[in-house]
Amino acid sequence: MFENNSVILITGGAGFIGSHVVDKLINIGNRVIVFDNLSSGNLEYIDQHLDNPNFTFINGDLLDTDKITKACHNIDCVYHIAANPDVRLGFSNTKVHFDQNITATYNLLEAMRKNNIRNIVFTSTSTVYGEASIIPTPENYGPLVPISLYGASKLSCEALITSYCHTFNMRSWIFRFANIIGERSTHGIIFDFIKKLHNNPDQLEILGDGQQSKSYLHISACIDAILFVVNKSLDDVNIFNIGSEDTINSTQIGMIVVEEMGLENVEFTYTGGTRGWKGDVPRMSLSIDKLESLGWSLSCSSKGSVIETVRSLLSTI
Repeated sequence: MFENNSVILITGGAGFIGSHVVDKLINIGNRVIVFDNLSSGNLEYIDQHLDNPNFTFINGDLLDTDKITKACHNIDCVYHIAANPDVRLGFSNTKVHFDQNITATYNLLEAMRKNNIRNIVFTSTSTVYGEASIIPTPENYGPLVPISLYGASKLSCEALITSYCHTFNMRSWIFRFANIIGERSTHGIIFDFIKKLHNNPDQLEILGDGQQSKSYLHISACIDAILFVVNKSLDDVNIFNIGSEDTINSTQIGMIVVEEMGLENVEFTYTGGTRGWKGDVPRMSLSIDKLESLGWSLSCSSKGSVIETVRSLLSTI
């Protein structure tokens, strides 16, 4: 499904993940419409498509119900990627994830219902699992107890989407991501480490105790997995983890960044505690058995993904 000649609306299509989805879907022959308010997106990420007759950009906010309803006219499938992705922000601003994730998703689903759009691809997160007692964590793990407002908002979005699927005969693909990294990322541990070391090449502060161990996957492998599942799994509701089969901790990431920047004798300091911030899940690894059972094969490790990302970010920061 949707491999070519489809009309696809991508919310958040000017962001890190969204812009890579745009590249892929345009390249395989689809007509793509990006709906983005540019609050965290960047037109530079999609400027190579602006003159393409198969590409349209709409500067719009999902809180504007009229605008998103009009944008959903004559659409085959929606890739809903727009969200506020900053997990840490929920500690200081308790409303941002409600507005930009939950309300935005509801408005989009209503726009889809009114326009009779049946298909939605949604980018969720591993944080919906909370502090899982089973690691690697499978899709049928429960109960789901998020410990961050971001995770709670994404789980709420999942529930809205699945209920709309059953109530209004829609089909959804819900992807729970590990840490997705790569070119164009503008936040996260690698971005932060590079920025810190640019400011002070003699010292690197690491949040928590540096032992937080998590799974990372390069954006290119992530996009390939998404499109693979959308074309292979055709249930009414399709929920899949996307991640790597190994983990890497914060200190190891710091060592890779230091090495790739060609620095020596960098002092590592730690803020202490097992968490980097309120809502941080110290250990995260997703089971990808369900994904692999469809025939998908993993192309990169957490370490390899980190190294490739460091190199690409260093060439642009």
